[in-house]
Amino acid sequence: MKYITIVVPDCELNLNSIAGAYEILSRANDYWQKLGNRSMLEIQIAGFVSESKVNGYFTVHPTDISTIHKTDLLIIPSIFGDYGKTVDKNEALIEWIGRQYKQGAEIASMCSGAFLLAATGLLEGKTCSTHWNAVEQFKQMYPNVKIAEDKIITHENGIYTNGGGYSFLNLMLYLVEKLFDRSTAVFCSKIFQIDIERTTQSQFSIFHIQKGHGDELINKAQTYIEKHVESKISFEKLASELAISRRNFDRRFIKATGNTPVEYLQRVKVEAAKKELERGRKSIYEIMGDVGYIDDKAFREVFKKITGLSPLDYRNKYNKVLKVG
Repeated sequence: MKYITIVVPDCELNLNSIAGAYEILSRANDYWQKLGNRSMLEIQIAGFVSESKVNGYFTVHPTDISTIHKTDLLIIPSIFGDYGKTVDKNEALIEWIGRQYKQGAEIASMCSGAFLLAATGLLEGKTCSTHWNAVEQFKQMYPNVKIAEDKIITHENGIYTNGGGYSFLNLMLYLVEKLFDRSTAVFCSKIFQIDIERTTQSQFSIFHIQKGHGDELINKAQTYIEKHVESKISFEKLASELAISRRNFDRRFIKATGNTPVEYLQRVKVEAAKKELERGRKSIYEIMGDVGYIDDKAFREVFKKITGLSPLDYRNKYNKVLKVG
């Protein structure tokens, strides 16, 4: 028997990640028993709060987590709101999570639940995944944790993390396979209609311009890059015009944005190309030229590196008219 605890933090919650985790694990356990096996799981939803309201419509009534002295797997749901304040409000839960891990429990965090997991210190020097839209804030709060920005799931030393949104469903299938077997995971993927082979969130990522870093010189460089997306930019010349050495320019740029100047330029170009591909009004060759590429191979390689899809595949996927019936 494995004891599973889905924790309920004191904050604004994503009810779907709690209910979805419970439903998939319960269904997997029911299927396992119908095959003639004994029940594998005992699942509890628990927290230090006696009641948690979600969006003003739903209420979660967790078990008192202080009565749970040992668990085999604990699951941290995704959270909303101010991550820093949420960490401060949940010191007792964070300490409890860390203690359970030291006693042998495995931990799985969903999406932004990684902020609570990282607050335990268990991710120091390790790699994790979270929602692509929360990556920059996560890096600021936990600079010693490596982010796998494109990964749906990471697994290291009994700690599982996953990317954003409904990709927690893929994490649950991954855990079902670990807890039961592959055939049970496949059954759940069919029942809940989840793509079991999905491994990346790159294609869903939107590159957000980071300008809240306070470095005015780098802000000027970013603005220049964004206004000259179709041009071949010399960073040596740009640094000189900003009266800074290329070495210091690169150092400050990375510190401010999390990207090298070249990476930043590539991401700006690819984001512009994605928008044109979604509109579907221009050919891929025209779009390539609009964002400053003359080498088709180089454009395709950079585009796929950042999005996980070729320009053609991206257009085919996101420029289709939805048809019902």
